[in-house]
Amino acid sequence: MHLPYRFFAVPLCLIGLFLARPAFADQLDEVNPAIGARPIDGAKLYEQACAACHGSDGRGRPLEERGFVLELPDFTDCEFASREPDPDWHAVIHEGGPVRAFDRMMPAFGDALTDEEIYAILGHVRTFCTNDNWPRGEFNVPKPLFTEKAFPEDETVFNVRLDTDESKAVVIEPLYEKRFGPRGMIEAKVPFGRRQTGGDDGAEIGFGDLTVGYRYALYHNLDRGNAFSIGGEVVLPTGDEDDGFGTGSTKLEPHVSFVQLLPGDAFFQSQVQMDFAVTGTAPDKGIVRTAIGRTFTEGEFGRAWSPMVELLASRETVSGADVTLDLVPQMQVALNTRQHILLNVGVRVPVANGQDRKSQIVMYLLWDWFDGGFRDGW
Repeated sequence: MHLPYRFFAVPLCLIGLFLARPAFADQLDEVNPAIGARPIDGAKLYEQACAACHGSDGRGRPLEERGFVLELPDFTDCEFASREPDPDWHAVIHEGGPVRAFDRMMPAFGDALTDEEIYAILGHVRTFCTNDNWPRGEFNVPKPLFTEKAFPEDETVFNVRLDTDESKAVVIEPLYEKRFGPRGMIEAKVPFGRRQTGGDDGAEIGFGDLTVGYRYALYHNLDRGNAFSIGGEVVLPTGDEDDGFGTGSTKLEPHVSFVQLLPGDAFFQSQVQMDFAVTGTAPDKGIVRTAIGRTFTEGEFGRAWSPMVELLASRETVSGADVTLDLVPQMQVALNTRQHILLNVGVRVPVANGQDRKSQIVMYLLWDWFDGGFRDGW
């Protein structure tokens, strides 16, 4: 494998096959009874069960009409209405607000409405957002430890890496992501850490290279269950190269991210990236990251667990370079009732070209702050 384009052939072919596959809506019939022909009138059911509080237009009735102070969501606000997948809406309608740590004023309709009727109502609620540029929350699948998602986010992530080699390095990398409009997102991250050295002081503490980036959700198709985004990062050499906290190079890192929804709450994600050194001596390289996983819940509406496996491949662009392969089994779990505080723990295991590389313990703590404060929803 000497030509860089061959390195990307397999993931690009997989993405092409997923884009050309039969409509995903046919598979969703098994889990979402609202999709497909049936006589249930979602608009009529909404008027009967929901409009008294949420209003016929989805904006929420005025305070003087509804008789309680609780602020109601605006279903016509696409920034709010597009973010969560149908199963999360279904859980709140079926069990009431407390199932996701929302107010008890949101009643449970599980005894009054069938699942088919609830999904019919959801089908009508989805019509209040009239801007199709917003990707649906179904594409907001669990975040792998390394593979970049295709979905734009509002979140803060604390990434942690524990090296098991003689350096005993502990690196913490805060990541801030801010969504702009329906498709855009900016991000910034800078690691800091501690590593053992052979000097008299025994250890070095320092900051790594600052990274800033942008992501754009270029395409999404819920019927086919796939989406992809383009983006890029600029890495600035703010870390100390001599102490092992930086590369000493300014780098450009363009990438493409892809997600495919699979039956049974499973998903496939892939990222193809190139690293180019603008200054310094860091090698240019190609990177392919893939992840496959599935989400399970405790009971019908409980805590979400998402086991995943990532395969990480990289290769320098010089002729004759070897491909480095790592395998990363991991488990993401929702820590709180609202499920916007998430923990993911895994192990990065060298598989190929692993000389002088030891396994790493990797993890993150994720806070999706659009859904509430860090102390909310427990």
